[in-house]
Amino acid sequence: MAMFPTDPAAIIPERFKGLIFDCDGTLVDTMPLHFLAWKAAMQAVGITITEEQFYSFSGMPTVTIIQTLAKQQNVICDARTAAEEKERLFLENIESLEPIHSVIEIVHREKGRRKMAVASGGWKSVIHQSLAAVGLNAMFDVFVGADDVAHGKPAPDIFLKAAERLNLKPEECLVYEDGNLGIEAAVAAGMQVIDVRPWYLPRR
Repeated sequence: MAMFPTDPAAIIPERFKGLIFDCDGTLVDTMPLHFLAWKAAMQAVGITITEEQFYSFSGMPTVTIIQTLAKQQNVICDARTAAEEKERLFLENIESLEPIHSVIEIVHREKGRRKMAVASGGWKSVIHQSLAAVGLNAMFDVFVGADDVAHGKPAPDIFLKAAERLNLKPEECLVYEDGNLGIEAAVAAGMQVIDVRPWYLPRR
């Protein structure tokens, strides 16, 4: 589904007026910390989550993941409360986050040349704190989180909202993603997308 060369140094065609980045696993290597937080928060409510399941859910809103797992495992819990606990546990260790340098180089290179947005399945407050931990908050014009849309990835809503706030048409936006659900969402939004996973080795 990635439509462009996998070299992060490749020149971006001029027709793309805006760049839209996922956050977790695209801009910041948050996934190991998220998984540890997921395991602890889910254990507290009697839900199990494997690393394979965790990565397969990449991009899906936290509450939706919990609702899905609870249904599969016949567990009754307050998904919103469990999601809040998961985010609290994640934020406890946020200072140990690492940026994904190959993608960050694109952000620095394109700052001031094109409009840029972050569109993530996470809550916007957590997105801001994650990016602040690696000094990136000021680099973006627009932030869209799970709390801004009715339907998370793989629905296209989050990317369409980002384009709308950038005042651009979907076809004028290029998306950077690391999750299959996010790639599906970008394609559904009528945008071209680059899968950043070949550019780095996520910590596990």
